[in-house]
Amino acid sequence: MGSLWHGFADMGAVERDGAFVVARGEGAYIWDEAGNRYFDATAGLWFANVGHGRREIADAVAEQLSRLAHYSNFGDLAAPVTRDLAERLAGLAPVPGSKIFFTSGGSDSIDTAAKLARRYWHELGKPGKSIIVGRRLAYHGMHVAGTALSGLAPNREGYGELMADARTIEWNDAKALLALIEDIGAERIAAFFCEPIIGAGGIYLPPEGYLNEVRRICRDHDILFVADEVVTGFGRIGGSWFASTRFGLEPDLMTTAKGLTSGYLPMGAVFIAPHVAEPFFAEGVWWRHGYTYGGHAGSAAAAMANLDIIERESLLDASAQLETALHEYLSPLAEHPRVAEVRSGLGAVAAIQLVDPAEAPAMVKSLRTHGISARAAGAGALQISPPFVTTDTQLTELATAVSRALG
Repeated sequence: MGSLWHGFADMGAVERDGAFVVARGEGAYIWDEAGNRYFDATAGLWFANVGHGRREIADAVAEQLSRLAHYSNFGDLAAPVTRDLAERLAGLAPVPGSKIFFTSGGSDSIDTAAKLARRYWHELGKPGKSIIVGRRLAYHGMHVAGTALSGLAPNREGYGELMADARTIEWNDAKALLALIEDIGAERIAAFFCEPIIGAGGIYLPPEGYLNEVRRICRDHDILFVADEVVTGFGRIGGSWFASTRFGLEPDLMTTAKGLTSGYLPMGAVFIAPHVAEPFFAEGVWWRHGYTYGGHAGSAAAAMANLDIIERESLLDASAQLETALHEYLSPLAEHPRVAEVRSGLGAVAAIQLVDPAEAPAMVKSLRTHGISARAAGAGALQISPPFVTTDTQLTELATAVSRALG
């Protein structure tokens, strides 16, 4: 019996069957301890956008760690690389003039946005605006606010009421947000959290016009719109740095992580529109919030090198091509009797929804025998979200392997 407690795991089954140990990676492939190679169909956990084994990033981190590993960013403190990264991200922001608040990852970013949204209304003399709203099937991480917002019931079970001022609405109907506003009043709602593409809940693409409609509703009713781009940010949407840019959402707050460093080191960032930041930049105002490793200097160096690669190798364009290619290669699988549907065509993501959701864990293991590392998401979907450096040859491998595993 090992000592490692895995996240999101049936530990009894892991203890019985053993772990799948990933020993190394290069490009879009990973290898296990025995030297077997697998196509990484999920880019780790949505994050390895530039692929594995990028020595350029490792060297940038090593150089930074040898000079200064990290120092607190509290008060007036900052490391040069962290300051420079903030300026670079502000230049990419969907809303010009945005401020950047660094975190240690996606769950941190969500909790930061939830606290900031409520504190913002307090600063404006409207403390009654405290309710935060999420959608069914949405994930939003596993800290207290993210768990309370989760639209995945199993993620909330057994914890009691973590946060009273949280509500969940239907994921694909803008009228559901209007109905909630009419029911409890806009004067009580602080923010609406929205994944442009629902990720861990099963990879569900937004209905045509949905994102712009809920954004308009939030603007019309003085509710902060929070774009959760932990998955879609930094190119995963296909062709743009962010879904908020692609769809012109102009979010009040935007949460990010994963693709910021391509997973080479943990890091997240919250993008804060100027009007939301303004009350906190008046002298004498303190926002008592922050993380020991927020803006970690080594992580910032990884992010800078990662962004360099994305720009130099035109990986946003590659992501746009991958968006089209995934649809082309995987949509025919919808004809298989064990497949209910294939959700693809927006972003460098796809879901192969099985008719019998209970088959998903076994299908993940079967795919490994065919040289594919995949993951189950939502209710019986196979998550497909490969690195941006994926080739057509590798997509052929993927589609062929899935077809064989389906039998």
